[in-house]
Amino acid sequence: MVQRSATGKIITKISAGTSKDVDIAVDAARKAYKTSWGLKCPGTVRGKLLNKLADLIEANIDEFAALESLDVGKVFVKAKAQDIQGAIEVIRYYAGWADKIQGKTIESNEKKFTYTRHEPYGVVGQIIPWNFPMGMLSWKIGPALATGNTVVLKPSEVTPLTALRLADLVNEAGFPPGVLNIVNGYGHTVGQAIAEHPSIEKVAFTGSTLTGRKILKASAETNLKVVTLELGGKSPTIIFDDADLDQAVKWATFGI
Repeated sequence: MVQRSATGKIITKISAGTSKDVDIAVDAARKAYKTSWGLKCPGTVRGKLLNKLADLIEANIDEFAALESLDVGKVFVKAKAQDIQGAIEVIRYYAGWADKIQGKTIESNEKKFTYTRHEPYGVVGQIIPWNFPMGMLSWKIGPALATGNTVVLKPSEVTPLTALRLADLVNEAGFPPGVLNIVNGYGHTVGQAIAEHPSIEKVAFTGSTLTGRKILKASAETNLKVVTLELGGKSPTIIFDDADLDQAVKWATFGI
């Protein structure tokens, strides 16, 4: 169930995925990577599709802002001007990089040279938190898709609505099937399945330090997948006894 943060009122019900759903998503992502994405798809095409996705989000920006406001509890104006507009700009930024992922040619001597080549990992798993659903999503999928990876992403179980709406626009933009897969669910089921899956080559996670440790352990115990972690608490604030409480509240609210 998805609840409105401000009141606890149930907005809608969303199906919870299982490890089997992760298997299906990974299979789709692997097929897309090998046949229609990855090294099979030029960077210019990937950039064009990402720009198209950004255009579609912008065309539906009020809807996304309303969903974000309902889901997370943000003020509509700020959800629109900061969260959704910010996500649009991030996706456009990485669209611009898509055809500029290049290696180097190194001249060893006049008879020999060495070259480097940047290649995508393949299928990457991504797990995002509740507080900035569209922002976190854009920071995760933008660089992954621009560089040719395919994605299996788990949004937070309490704020999945904008990710699900985005999945519709991914199809509308013309991305090949299986390039971006959204799997709803809980951390101990879907999140764990992503962390442990032998066909996922990289996991990007934002959330608690405790869960980050579990993801590192899962990587070590399976296929040694590359792991990127953004961990820690949420804006801790220390207010001393002699502080002006009204000012402290004002600036703590602004600083978050």
